[in-house]
This record gives sequence, C-alpha cells and structure tokens, in this order.
Amino acid sequence: MRSDEHEDRRQFTEYFAARRDVVRRTAYLICGDWHWADDLTQAAFIRLAAAWHKVRDPQALDAFVRTCLVRAYLAETRRVWRRRERTVAEPPEVAGADDDAEGVARRLLFERALSQVPPRQRVTLVCRFYQGLDVAETAAVLGCSQGTVKSQTARGLEALRRILGDSIEPPAELVGGRKGAW
Repeated sequence: MRSDEHEDRRQFTEYFAARRDVVRRTAYLICGDWHWADDLTQAAFIRLAAAWHKVRDPQALDAFVRTCLVRAYLAETRRVWRRRERTVAEPPEVAGADDDAEGVARRLLFERALSQVPPRQRVTLVCRFYQGLDVAETAAVLGCSQGTVKSQTARGLEALRRILGDSIEPPAELVGGRKGAW
C-alpha cells in the first residue's frame, strides 16, 4: 500500500468515527427506523469511501455525506417493499435515566408525526431544521431549486401542524434548539 493510500484510509477512518453517530441520527429522523437508518448510513459512507481520493475540500465532506444519505433514502422510498409498515416487539430507543416522561412522550409523538409526512417533505424539514441548512444548501442536497425547497418546507410544516396541532412544539433536540421555527 502506498503511503498516500494509507493516509487516505487513516483520514477516512477518523472522519467516519467522528461523524457516524450524527449521520445515523439524521438518517433515523429521515426514515423513522433504526435498522433502515443503519442501512442508509452505511450506504452514505460506502459512497464516500469510494470517492474519498477525489475529495479536494475537507470542509465539503459533511455536505457530500448528507447528499449521499438523502439520495439513498429517496431512492429507497421508491421501492415498494420499503413502504410497508413494520411492527416490533419493543421500541428501538429506550429513555435514559435523565429523560423525563413528558419530554420522551413529546419526542416520540413528534417522531411519529414526522414519519407521516411525505418523504421529500420530511427530508426537507430534517435538512432545514435538524441540520440547520439554509434554503440554498438544502436545494443542493436535494438537487432541486430553492423554490422547491421553500414549497416542500411549507407543505411539510403544514402537514406537521395538521397532525400535531398548532400548540405542540417539536423537541429542541430535534430542531437544533430552533424553537418557533416550526
């Protein structure tokens, strides 16, 4: 192995270790299923690994992975077998000792509501509010116009309000502390 290949591998491993959990959580918010989130996270990092030697700007890595994640998700939503609901014996996420019951209930209610929003609107909302991307950055991730991002955001917010009602605010940890943005 050449030394530059070894260095590329080391850098990729460091990036993966540092960003894996954040990407996985984003994937979960997009798809609403931890197993599917693992698959999407893996697909995004596989794509990054294949393109690692082409990366010229290390600051663009998060944007590249985000784009890979979103595109993998949207491609999967077009597959019929992924659209079926699945039941599980236990919820995949268990509240920690520090979580209060009301906060956990509000987060679960919000995540359930988010899972009922159409896929493109859901991705748009996660990019805009959870990841804090602006309209232009979200448009780049989705490969669409800024006008489409604005309309998908408005429709997604309206869908959430219809499901949750106007009085329910999403949990701060799901919107990067941007309460009131919904």
